[in-house]
Amino acid sequence: MAFIFTVKGMNCGHCTQTITKAIVGLDPQAKVETDIPKQTVTVSSGLDREKLSETIIDAGYDIVAVA
Repeated sequence: MAFIFTVKGMNCGHCTQTITKAIVGLDPQAKVETDIPKQTVTVSSGLDREKLSETIIDAGYDIVAVA
């Protein structure tokens, strides 16, 4: 399952690395793609949307929307 998260405050490479590391730490098979200008994170993972949202928030970022 793939989800697209709009993440407020994700504006640099360090931000994307932090989010990616947090998600891959829970699901090593996850595919994470980030787009800094759009502030989106696309995740293909076996984890559910709630767990992925929780992980991004725990990494220090706010989620504005999920598609």
